[in-house]
Amino acid sequence: MSVERVGTLPLASEQHVVASRQTVRALCQLLKLSLVEQTKMITAASELSRNTLIHGGGGRMRWEVLQVGLRMGLVLHFEDEGPGIADLKLAMTDGWTSGSGMGLGLPGSKRLVGDFEIDSAPGRGTRVSITKWK
Repeated sequence: MSVERVGTLPLASEQHVVASRQTVRALCQLLKLSLVEQTKMITAASELSRNTLIHGGGGRMRWEVLQVGLRMGLVLHFEDEGPGIADLKLAMTDGWTSGSGMGLGLPGSKRLVGDFEIDSAPGRGTRVSITKWK
């Protein structure tokens, strides 16, 4: 799979969640990340894609391959215009779930990546950005 260094993918169906995993795998391979690091980034992307679809009512994943000096990285942004997260601190607590899931999504994703940023508020959607550096 050939992939651009910058791009956007809609997250409006289960097929888009699958496509997001395939895209992130290709980007991780482009950066020559180890298999362990690829798995971590793909897992985090899968969780966040699913959250965007289920809790945000759909949205998009944007990506960018970064180069800072000799250092390479991958940043992924998951964005929706859904209901937002009423209690962000609670949502970032291990074991908490807003539905029937295991409550591993946001805090689990944070542990899998190098950098994790989240911005959400009721009525204005959610944006999560994750970065993995090589």
